[in-house]
Amino acid sequence: ASFTIALRTVDNITVMIKLRPGVLPSCPIRVKYAITFELKIKPGDNVTFTFTCSTPEKYFIMEIQKNIDCVSGPCPYGDVHLYPPGLPRLNRTFIWDVKASTKAGLELKFSTPWLRQIEPGETCPDFVSYNINSCIDKATVNIGTFCRNGSVSRVKLLGGVIMSLHLPWDSPLTTSGFNIANRASIKRLCIIESILKGESSITLMSPNYPLGFPEDELMTWQFVIPSNMRASVFFHNYSLSNCERKEERVEYYLPGSFSNPEVFKLSDSQPANIAGSFNLSLQGCDQDAQNPGILRLLFQVIVQHPQVDENVTHLVDLSKEWNMTVTIHFEGWPNRVPLMSEPICLICKDPRTCDRVLTLVSGAIYKISFLCKDLSHLRITAEKGISCVDLRWCQRKIYSLLVPKVITQLPIRLHKFIWKLSAPDLINVEITSPSLKLQQHVPEQRCNTSYSYSIVSATPETELNVGVFCPGGSIEKIQMRNNITISLKTFGKGFINDSNHQDLKMSFVPHIKDECTFTVSPDPKAKVYLQTPNWPYGLPPYVSISWYVVVPSKQVARLGFSKDRMGIMCETGRAYVNIKEETLGAEEIVRREDELLPKPRNMYHDFWVNVSNCKPVDKTQLTLQFWVALADKQIDLGVILAVVAGAGVLVAIGFTVCCVKKKKKKSQNPMVGVYNANVNTQVPGKKGLFAKGRKNNESHVYAVIDDAMVYGHLLKESNGTVTPEVDVYRPFDGPVGSLPPSPPPFSFRKDIKYSPNNEEPPPVMDTDHDTYTFAHQKSGQMEDNGDTNEKNNGDTNEKNNGDTNEKNNGDTSMSLLENKEQDGLEE
Repeated sequence: ASFTIALRTVDNITVMIKLRPGVLPSCPIRVKYAITFELKIKPGDNVTFTFTCSTPEKYFIMEIQKNIDCVSGPCPYGDVHLYPPGLPRLNRTFIWDVKASTKAGLELKFSTPWLRQIEPGETCPDFVSYNINSCIDKATVNIGTFCRNGSVSRVKLLGGVIMSLHLPWDSPLTTSGFNIANRASIKRLCIIESILKGESSITLMSPNYPLGFPEDELMTWQFVIPSNMRASVFFHNYSLSNCERKEERVEYYLPGSFSNPEVFKLSDSQPANIAGSFNLSLQGCDQDAQNPGILRLLFQVIVQHPQVDENVTHLVDLSKEWNMTVTIHFEGWPNRVPLMSEPICLICKDPRTCDRVLTLVSGAIYKISFLCKDLSHLRITAEKGISCVDLRWCQRKIYSLLVPKVITQLPIRLHKFIWKLSAPDLINVEITSPSLKLQQHVPEQRCNTSYSYSIVSATPETELNVGVFCPGGSIEKIQMRNNITISLKTFGKGFINDSNHQDLKMSFVPHIKDECTFTVSPDPKAKVYLQTPNWPYGLPPYVSISWYVVVPSKQVARLGFSKDRMGIMCETGRAYVNIKEETLGAEEIVRREDELLPKPRNMYHDFWVNVSNCKPVDKTQLTLQFWVALADKQIDLGVILAVVAGAGVLVAIGFTVCCVKKKKKKSQNPMVGVYNANVNTQVPGKKGLFAKGRKNNESHVYAVIDDAMVYGHLLKESNGTVTPEVDVYRPFDGPVGSLPPSPPPFSFRKDIKYSPNNEEPPPVMDTDHDTYTFAHQKSGQMEDNGDTNEKNNGDTNEKNNGDTNEKNNGDTSMSLLENKEQDGLEE
């Protein structure tokens, strides 16, 4: 098809057809006998042309520019038409270049549905857009880009204007949608009028956004709002220039105000809950020529109906609080920015000072109200700081880490309450929960409560996430070094009721050895799962963590690890797991990172579990989990028989001693006192963590021995060639209780044997009295190191070597002892 475009000279219109940017030359234009890829039709021309392809809209665009002179001649007031008619269906840009004097402003009035301003780079849904530029002398200022269907009804400009309308090739639009109204002096860069009807939200930007508002300019937005509606202003993005003179600011003309204009800084909270129409002006300054900076502003105006409870005030009394802030905010703050179309929820600390986010500080009393249809979109985040400078003063004080009732009584859900605990070096923090205790949140034992505590220990170099804990567990106490952050986070609405039963307390304590120490009293009815901090990322290098597990006297604890090995390789140092019962003479079980972890075992006393990290190789991390389960002690029938038999032996020995004493008394032979100054009355081995039993009591040392119990003549009879079957007495090497030790029970006889494959021998259940044992050692045999035994032979061999020797040799020695005593009596 061919097209004919005839332009009148008086219309001052130029039409340009050219290739779209980035398109290869194709589908040329045929004008008579000429072929071209660009066609320019000037005023007074009459041109007929055709396209050589059926889809020219893919290759060409069209610009139609009309020059209007409102300086030397009359302005064509009224509607602006799309002229000329009969244009080909190409993407079209209509440009109206209107020259006007700076003494008389030019007003553009838009027909409904008016315009909506968009950010640079944003596109309109129907691809129909307007661009308005103001021309003052030779300077051009971009007022903004607009789509249809908005609230901007008029734009007044100082000087001339370049108005552009972009239409896609398939747009059915046949009118420009605006007209040129009367001229009037405005004495500022521009005035933008916005009419808002009903509940709505609009976004507007300063001219030249985001490149910068012109220096020392003034512009105004006029908002027309029904008197029965309320408007609020929010600045979302702004920056300031470097001023040499004057100051950048915004000014408001507000209805009912006695101090118009009200001046605000761009950093201030802007007016809210405005009843009726108002004006907002942006004033620039004289900028620094060397470093001007950029003044720009993007803001939002929200219009809503008056809220039913806007006059309902809530008293927030923070006058007695210290070092605390309370922030009421929208859901997702501060990581998420609410969409412009989302329902607005405002928090007001007075009728005109409202915002999406309101922060209250301790030491003051507030009366707040809410402009919000649904308060479920609001949250509370509070933070309180507690510090210690002098341990002599703060060590005697116990702090309750409770959420104040003034917060829980608000109709807003508490999202998080944060305690920041700080102390200088050598002062640490202790967390306790006397009545509720704490449960560690682990995959096998998840928290199912309305709130939980996240505990983080931090130094300037490292941060240790101790873990997530909730009430209702077995952890009585947590001691930590460094500064501590405890975050209480709520889940659901149940915290309102549970907040009345909070039971978390904090105190400052002297320096502790490990990075973190837990005190655990396991639940008798359930397994307790515990895991290393910083899960699942692993302990930091060279960090040591300890657990102290309390075992009731009438119960036994079963300790087990969730995996066989630590699962790391060390680049520097070694990683260890140490287990030791809190009793004198108890063995210390040590495992390195290259060894198997101990198999499940019974623990009869309070015990320690310590995990110490090395510097791991590559990305391997030390993560360890173990469990503890309690069970009642079972009294074994064999143990009962052994105790009865032991009592019989004691009676027999007592009877024998009495007979000997009577015989000696008759013969008036004096008692032989034997004192050995080399006997060590202290229990050998590593000193326990706590003093216990008869450590300093020498009642278990034989100070006087009857001469009938001395068997030196046996050695003389053998001429020193026969090794006696009776072991020499050695210092006691076992646990010491509060009562004198008992002889070995009959269950220790050598006819009772244990398989080397057994995990451990059957435990002696009656542990109210410590067992008295003799450690036998052959001549010339070195005593094995505890670590070596564990590494080479394992727990089974260690126990078989100890217990079996005692059973095989102990009974034999006792029999010989009885025989020799009998021989002495007969003599």
